[in-house]
Amino acid sequence: MLSKLLPTKKLTLPNGKIVVEKRSLTPLIVLLLLGFSYISIQVTGFDFGMFINRIREFFVIIQEMIPPTWEYLPQIWQPLIDTIKMSILGSWLGAVCALPIAMLAANNITKIKWISSAVKFLLSLLRTLPTLIVALIATYVFGLGTLAGTVAIFLFTIAYVGKLLYEQMENVDMKAYEAMHSMGLTTIQSFRYAIMPQILPNYLSTSLFCFEGNVRYAAILGYVGAGGIGLLLNENLGWRNYANVGMILLLLVITVYVIETISEYYRKKLK
Repeated sequence: MLSKLLPTKKLTLPNGKIVVEKRSLTPLIVLLLLGFSYISIQVTGFDFGMFINRIREFFVIIQEMIPPTWEYLPQIWQPLIDTIKMSILGSWLGAVCALPIAMLAANNITKIKWISSAVKFLLSLLRTLPTLIVALIATYVFGLGTLAGTVAIFLFTIAYVGKLLYEQMENVDMKAYEAMHSMGLTTIQSFRYAIMPQILPNYLSTSLFCFEGNVRYAAILGYVGAGGIGLLLNENLGWRNYANVGMILLLLVITVYVIETISEYYRKKLK
């Protein structure tokens, strides 16, 4: 019935034959999107009028952040360093641990199907959990501080790098691996000499890209007590001290930009 409502187009070929062009699904997709949008607005209670009236408050806060309080800069350095240390340690440990986990998840390396399926399910579960929730749980286990934030970043990195890595492993050329395996080399030795050279550039590039994101994630982990610069953000936002918030955000933006620039340079070298 829907196909009858969709427009059709007939084309006449040079030989006189008439060809009916396939019906386009674009009108149907547009109608579905509009319908889902309407349902979402009704369910969430979104008030467009209030959004228009209150959006100017956002720019008022931005104005209060400018100029930032430069005298507050010395108090930011140590939390910022803690944030970077959390990101580096969590990303490095996570990327290292993701390699053997990805090996267990790859179907072409781990021949026992239930093991690879279980590891893939574990990686999917870790990716499903928001980093803030993991950090909050970690604060109950390890206490308040940067250790909880490092653990949260560590688990997220394992899930992110592990997922992309085992997909790369499942698409590599297995001829060299199988030849080495048949010659008597162990699975680890065959993997090292046959598969690792194929995935190493993408593995390092993915790890660097994940580190970039972890620096930004680490900046907000302080909201749940996981240490770092997020603690200062939470404190100054709570006291409505927007000039200090502006100083924190300015330094954070510069730091993230420098890290992303360096990481992008080295990722291009790996390609």
